[in-house]
Amino acid sequence: MILQHLTIDNFKNIAHADIDFSSKMNCLLGNNGMGKSNLLDALFYLSFCKSFSGLPDTRLVRRNEQFMMIKAIYDRRGVTEEIQTGFTPGRRKSFKRKGKEYKRLSEHIGAFPLVMVAPQDIDLVNGLSEGRRGFIDRIISQSDPNYLAALIRFNGLLEQRNKMLRDKVSDTTLFEAIEFPMSADIKYISNARRQWIELFTPVFNRYYAAISGEGAEEVGVGYLTTFNPGDTDPYEQFEAARRHDMMSGHTSVGIHRDDLSMTIDTMPLRRTASQGQTKTFVIAMRLAQYDFLRESTGLKPLLLLDDIFDKLDSDRVERIVSLTAGDNFGQIFITDTNRDHLDSIMSHSPTRYSLWHVDNGNFTLSSSN
Repeated sequence: MILQHLTIDNFKNIAHADIDFSSKMNCLLGNNGMGKSNLLDALFYLSFCKSFSGLPDTRLVRRNEQFMMIKAIYDRRGVTEEIQTGFTPGRRKSFKRKGKEYKRLSEHIGAFPLVMVAPQDIDLVNGLSEGRRGFIDRIISQSDPNYLAALIRFNGLLEQRNKMLRDKVSDTTLFEAIEFPMSADIKYISNARRQWIELFTPVFNRYYAAISGEGAEEVGVGYLTTFNPGDTDPYEQFEAARRHDMMSGHTSVGIHRDDLSMTIDTMPLRRTASQGQTKTFVIAMRLAQYDFLRESTGLKPLLLLDDIFDKLDSDRVERIVSLTAGDNFGQIFITDTNRDHLDSIMSHSPTRYSLWHVDNGNFTLSSSN
């Protein structure tokens, strides 16, 4: 899958951009705050119908403007496709594929797969479990629409159950009406996550070793869940926890409490790893995510590398560039503040590239081959 052309109007600090991209490597050079990451966020928005930053749509419209619009032309499986999205505060967001508007935005997820590697990825290690569950969910949802549907349904039912707990509802039949379908979704989601971790872990280990070089430490990723095959049925867990949950006002069992364990040489990563080891860990996770999506969707996702080379030694940087420049990866977008750094990357890469200078939301083509 290749992003051929992008048009942006009034997205964050980008007043207008009209860009044709290289089919392989695209480098964005500029100081912090100039708009490099905002362009990557626009690409993320086109794939996920929301901002990578988590900002609401109203905050994405450029200051003092009345609307924002993003339009892209892709080569997808040899067919040219156009995606267009627009938002005006106070109105419903528009999202169209081939000129036809989606009835549900969830139908779009996975059609244009994308992997973004960003400084915020450190939160996968140091942040809350919610971020790690989101990491799992975004990967599986791009390859399994039924998973996304089950997750949306479960979260809606969970919200209803929590409200009933806070309202001190005592009618057992009302709880049963929610907990039985929740249990079915738990089984599907938990099984999908378990299958995913089995496929993901060996690929992740391979990428970590490839980036770190010889003598790399042993790393691991594991799935932590309150539900395992052979355990008590999820409904019975809900029933047993109901009295306790009534007192606390929230649901204490279910896949919304799942997490990932992350280790280095059998020790918790967040306690023992250096900054370079931690960054290598999360980059390896993202590259393994890329492999999973490529295999499960049959498409090469876009790979977005947002200012990722800080705190990495030159050897690791070269290994990352060498890995991603290979045939296993498709189109790549890289941001950096250092021209020498990007020149070094491109000099070691035999692939096609384009380099843009970014200044206050303006994009100027500097060089290409």
